[in-house]
Amino acid sequence: MLPPTARSRIPALLARQIRYRSTSAPSSTSVNQIPANDPNTDRPPPQNVSATNEMATSSEGSFDKVLQESVKEAEKMRTMQAPNRKEIWSHSQQPRARAMVGPRFEQTIMADQPRPLAAIELIKKQPVRWTSKRMASCDGGGGPLGHPRIFINVDKPQVCACTYCGVPYAREEHRKAIESLPSHNRPYPLEPTGQVGEVQIEQNITGKILEQR
Repeated sequence: MLPPTARSRIPALLARQIRYRSTSAPSSTSVNQIPANDPNTDRPPPQNVSATNEMATSSEGSFDKVLQESVKEAEKMRTMQAPNRKEIWSHSQQPRARAMVGPRFEQTIMADQPRPLAAIELIKKQPVRWTSKRMASCDGGGGPLGHPRIFINVDKPQVCACTYCGVPYAREEHRKAIESLPSHNRPYPLEPTGQVGEVQIEQNITGKILEQR
């Protein structure tokens, strides 16, 4: 049992503890509070590239020229998701316009940064592979750059893409029906166009020794 003097001090200690908790608890209306969901997500991102990038320097970049670029062109490269695509193509991606912000990217030469092409746009340049059979097979070209061979049913009058590499296939007897479809229903070119990014049709397994393509 506590002595009388200690018991008499308990109410005072409890009151002091309650006052300390009430003053130290963060306020729900603090100016530094970060909301769980920002209602203004559609706001245009502010310009992040510094104007000092337009000043010529004595250093040279990967293109063997002076590190110098205009703010307008740098902002365009900073906000585009890829050189051949402006927006994201997956919900798990972070837009570059939001990711590449802050002091770290203010004086960064955007032309010297890695900017690979978006494969989702490159696959749309591949021409349709026409076959006379009801079933087409695809292995991605074979070798270490290929994928497991799968068989694609092309019996319907439509373009069917490989689920691994995205190469399109169609049956020859359905060519007229596919050609009559509107252009927005034909995401792939029906014939080789020779544009950049197009993979040649003859790149496949040759059957020769030590030759995969």
